[in-house]
Amino acid sequence: MVPENQLTRPPAFSASEYAARQERVRQRAAERGFDALLIADPSNLYYLTGYDAWSFYTPQVLHLPVEGAPTLIMRAMDAHGAWRTATGIAASDIFGYPERLIHNATEHSGDWMGKLLGERGHGGRQRVGYEGEAHFFTIRTYLAFAAAQPQWSLEDCDDLVNWARLIKSPAEIEIMRGAGRVCTEVMRTAVAAMWPGRPQNEVAAEILAAQARGTVGTDGDYPAIVPLLPTGPGADTPHLTWTEEPTPVGAPISLELAGVHRRYHAPMARTVVIGRPPEDLKRLAAATVEGVNEALAVVRPGVLARDVSAAFTRVISAAGYEKTSRLGYSIGIGYPPDWGERTISIRSEEEAVLEENMTFHMIAGMWLADSGFELSEAIHVTDTGVELFTHAPRELITLEERRFR
Repeated sequence: MVPENQLTRPPAFSASEYAARQERVRQRAAERGFDALLIADPSNLYYLTGYDAWSFYTPQVLHLPVEGAPTLIMRAMDAHGAWRTATGIAASDIFGYPERLIHNATEHSGDWMGKLLGERGHGGRQRVGYEGEAHFFTIRTYLAFAAAQPQWSLEDCDDLVNWARLIKSPAEIEIMRGAGRVCTEVMRTAVAAMWPGRPQNEVAAEILAAQARGTVGTDGDYPAIVPLLPTGPGADTPHLTWTEEPTPVGAPISLELAGVHRRYHAPMARTVVIGRPPEDLKRLAAATVEGVNEALAVVRPGVLARDVSAAFTRVISAAGYEKTSRLGYSIGIGYPPDWGERTISIRSEEEAVLEENMTFHMIAGMWLADSGFELSEAIHVTDTGVELFTHAPRELITLEERRFR
């Protein structure tokens, strides 16, 4: 007996919004000549059905045909989570495979899922798209589906659903504003948590607590990426986390973190120095801030993403600096290990045109030898320009050492 969807909390979106999302994806799939899609990215499962749980480390797939009902298949114990969270799919279209298929060397859940789809009328000659860039669609899962449905022509769909997510609905924008409020509070907490010699892991603990707590009227959620704290000489390298080492005086401490609300992310990066910052760091910070200001001034519908990048590059080049990494990327829903959407990047060769209700993380990470400066904003492309989701001083944040004595 299949239970009804019994939700653990009110859905983030209306049933009509989920239906519209699925229809948009079906149309894109049909235009590409696909008969169906196998969707494994947890962000895309959430986008299309509302399913939200930490179950993506085992195989799970949404089969979305161009015509007909979708089928959501996952570990049997996690199917209960889908009945509790997913409002964009009927309970009768949710299935769980047996527990014996978990970490089984001779059998695989992909074979079970493929056979189930055949029983539901989706076998035979079909062109089926899979998510080749999804972190949790493994080679073994692909091979099992291919063996279970040998008449399928399995082809990479090139992040088709991610591209469908690119332009946000008004309801999504409102949730991202909530994520921005959480992020603003988390950054305030992070800066306030710093004093000379405090172990970095204690600062990280306060950040993680603030991310979960959220802010007044807006609950927080866990981030797709843990707080990043490249510190001192390590500030010359992105994506470092924290250690037990003490926070230094007179050296940069980069903070890259996110506020999360209903799985939507608003990231922000700032750089802090306790005490007097070195002159070369002050110069780098000034040029970076000016470059970000110029880039933000360019953002509006109709502008090429590369033109935003060019505005930043003109400023830092004039100051004698070079940035080889991209300036930004699209954001929205996020699950570990990433909050990016894998679609548009803000970089010199990007020909994509900005449109209203796209959302980006514009991150000016300047990583030099033995030092660095990070500054970023989560932004919304409006009908006339740009809205900031996050709010903190756009500068090198200096904390007077004497304040702690």
